[in-house]
Amino acid sequence: MKQTFDVAFARRHFPPLKNGWAFFENAGGTYVPQSVIDRTEAYMRECQVQPAWSFAPSADAAARIAEGKRTMAAIINAEPDEIIVGPSTTMNVYMMAQAIRHWFKPGDELIVTEQDHEANVGGWRRLAEFGVTVREWQIDRRNGALDIKDLDALLGPKTRHVAMTHCSNVIGIVHDVPAIAAKVHAVGATLMVDGVAFAPHFAIDVKALDVDFYGFSTYKLFGPHLAVLYGKREHFLRAKGQNHFFIGEEDIPLKLLPGGTNHELGAGLVGVADYFEALDAHHFDQPANSLHGKVRRVYELAAAHEAKLGDRVEAFLKGRPGVRLYGRIPGSDGRLSPNIAFTVDGRSSKAIAEALYGDKIAIGFGDFYAARCIKGLGLTAEDGVLRVGIAHYNDDDDVDRLLAALDKHLPR
Repeated sequence: MKQTFDVAFARRHFPPLKNGWAFFENAGGTYVPQSVIDRTEAYMRECQVQPAWSFAPSADAAARIAEGKRTMAAIINAEPDEIIVGPSTTMNVYMMAQAIRHWFKPGDELIVTEQDHEANVGGWRRLAEFGVTVREWQIDRRNGALDIKDLDALLGPKTRHVAMTHCSNVIGIVHDVPAIAAKVHAVGATLMVDGVAFAPHFAIDVKALDVDFYGFSTYKLFGPHLAVLYGKREHFLRAKGQNHFFIGEEDIPLKLLPGGTNHELGAGLVGVADYFEALDAHHFDQPANSLHGKVRRVYELAAAHEAKLGDRVEAFLKGRPGVRLYGRIPGSDGRLSPNIAFTVDGRSSKAIAEALYGDKIAIGFGDFYAARCIKGLGLTAEDGVLRVGIAHYNDDDDVDRLLAALDKHLPR
């Protein structure tokens, strides 16, 4: 077993890393490895037909799409009929909110956080149109953190549902989801967790988390532009179908997948497993007993590598006058994502980001669709924060270039 993550080996799998840019917008979407490109291209070249007929190319197409779904389920320790592979997390959550709308009656309460990406709260907030009371778990105005005591004060006998992030795409604090799930279930409510910003950095085990629903975007997990929504089977069965009228209510998850899965991208999802298999074989002498096990132990090595890079960036920023960091305080879970959000007093986030582009440093700025969080921090949506989004294929040379560029453009 290799004791440290071999970033050079990982980098060889990602063609865009040869383009000369130091890429730090990974929180907006990661690069995909060659294996994903190959799987997608092979589907389009070899069996781009309507799947599920009995003639050979059609049956082959269906099998490849089904393998992609099994891959995503295995990665998060779920069964294939417990997940939906849809177009985006935003659409998956909105669809689910409509599918379980009949669970609520006027006066029932649901809780959403102020910290979340709008994908996980917008659809739930719309249930207010049907008489549901929406209560907001607000952030600390200084650093963007969520205090568990504030959730305790919001939970009550009328609470029916809670929607929260596993790890904010801006604040970066990882929440203790199993502990929160226990609190939510104790009042008889269900829990929806957004894992979009968590999935690129840590292994997901939906059974250990004991969540009712869990969503993430595969294009943040080194895959094509799709999204996965997990739900406990009993919840999927109780949900009302959102697909064509002739799709039966027992037909899960098809009844919850209007339009179906994108065929070629669904087949391309298998390439994510190919990549993690390659990483696992390279780093470990003995195979793990499941794909989930391989992903878990690869992530343990990769997370340590990412944390070291993140610590370098954080230490640099803390040494510069006028720089304000958001988050970067471990929660009760104890982990932090390697996404670092900051502002500079008297300086435009947009102007700083665009200056870095001249040095071929890719970094994001704005509200990143966490508009309520940014507003709660007293910032504007247009300028928002700067965000350094680190992935496991970033290396020390990337960070050296980032810090050299920041050194030129930040006050001393």
